[in-house]
Amino acid sequence: YDALYSLDVMEHIRIEKEATFLANICRSLRDHGVAIIGMPSIESQTYASPESKQGHVNCKTGDQLRYSLNKYFNNVFMFSMNDEIVHTGFFPMAHYLIGLCCGPKRE
Repeated sequence: YDALYSLDVMEHIRIEKEATFLANICRSLRDHGVAIIGMPSIESQTYASPESKQGHVNCKTGDQLRYSLNKYFNNVFMFSMNDEIVHTGFFPMAHYLIGLCCGPKRE
């Protein structure tokens, strides 16, 4: 594929399955492919319902998400979101995190 997106998925993938999930995304992309990966921040979980928290088994900080994505992509551009505003601001205040990932790394 030239591009793919995964929003509100990765937080449901257990940490021990994360490498398989991200490797499959990379294998599915062409060499110059782009992926958009988004998830709620770990900080936002303070305000999540008990039912939501139960299913969110792998939320991350902005730095943790960037670290995970950098293992699989040559370039990762991080964005944050609060309500309808997308920005490059302070991760700990973000409700949602988005990684724009370019150039999947090949093993």
